[in-house]
Amino acid sequence: MYEVRWHGRGGQGAITAAVLLAEAAHLYEGFEGVAAAPSFGAERRGAPVIASTRIDRQPVLRRSQVSQPDIVVVLDETLLDVVDVTKGMRPGGTVVINTAKTDMNGRFNGSVRLGLADASAAAQQMRLVVGGSVVVNTAILGALCRATGIVSIENMLQTIQDRFDGHAGNRNAEAARIAYQQTTIHEGTVPFLRQEGAVPFLRQDAGKRGLSPLPPSPPTSRPRPQE
Repeated sequence: MYEVRWHGRGGQGAITAAVLLAEAAHLYEGFEGVAAAPSFGAERRGAPVIASTRIDRQPVLRRSQVSQPDIVVVLDETLLDVVDVTKGMRPGGTVVINTAKTDMNGRFNGSVRLGLADASAAAQQMRLVVGGSVVVNTAILGALCRATGIVSIENMLQTIQDRFDGHAGNRNAEAARIAYQQTTIHEGTVPFLRQEGAVPFLRQDAGKRGLSPLPPSPPTSRPRPQE
C-alpha cells in the first residue's frame, strides 16, 4: 500500500488534491483500492489542513488519517516552521514541497527524497486564484507525479480535466503540467529505485512490505468503469 499525507492551509485545495490522486490511481492506473480522508480540524481559510490518500492493489478498508506516510506533500512551505511534516515517515520516503527554492536539503536528513516545485507560480501563471488565495492543488499534483511516478502525468492531466469543466479544466491541467516540468529532484541517501514508465520502489524495505514496481501506466483512453 502507498500512503500519502497532505499538509496545506484552508483554501489551497489539499483535500481536493487527495481525492484527485485517488481518482487518477483508480480510474487510469488500475489500482483497485483507493481512499481519501480529510482532517476534521479548523476549516477556516488559512488554517493548517491535513488530508490522506491510500492506494493499493487490494481494497482499502482504512479511512483514518495516514500516520506513517511513504509520501508527504506540502502545499505551503511556511508549514515547515510550525508542523513536523515528516512525523512518522517511513525511511526512504519522499517529500514534495511547493517552494521557489531549489535546494532544501538542510531542512531534512538524508533519508528523504525531495521533490521541489514552485506550484504557486504555476497556479498564478494560469490565474488559479479564488478569493485572493492562490489555489495550488492541481499544480502540486504535477510535482507529485514527477517526484514519485505513482500516477503518470498524462493520466493526472486527464483526471483534472475530468473534474473541471471547459477552460477551468484546461487551466488546472496546464498548471499541473508546468509544475511537473519544473520539479527538481534531490535524492536522499536511501535508494529510491525507478524504472521509466513504472511506479518506483518507495523505500528500501519495499519487498518486506509487499511493494513492488507496477507495470507501465495504461493509456489515458482506457474506458472508465461503469457507475
